[in-house]
Amino acid sequence: MTRLFDASQNHYGIDIAATDNTTVTCVADGVVISANYTASDGYTIIVQHPGNMISIYKHNAVLMKQVGARVTAGMPIATVGKTGATKGRSNHLHFELWYNGFPINPLNYLVIE
Repeated sequence: MTRLFDASQNHYGIDIAATDNTTVTCVADGVVISANYTASDGYTIIVQHPGNMISIYKHNAVLMKQVGARVTAGMPIATVGKTGATKGRSNHLHFELWYNGFPINPLNYLVIE
């Protein structure tokens, strides 16, 4: 872990260090609702899950799914990179969870290996 969730600093997720092209897998079943590139977030994929939960995966090197794709837990959806405004940082995945429109700390729900 290179940076923790801190809503007071507008950091709504966690940063997980990884080597270049490490596979990013989906945390739960859902549907891809966004798969695009922005200058700030780089290659980003967003998945809508049942129960009004959304997962967001930022700064990827490559996106493997397109909008509308149905995905399952553990399915590869991207590869880790350092695209967007990563401020010279090393490769990492910025991962967010949102519930009912509010960011929640992913560490309260995930086991990071």
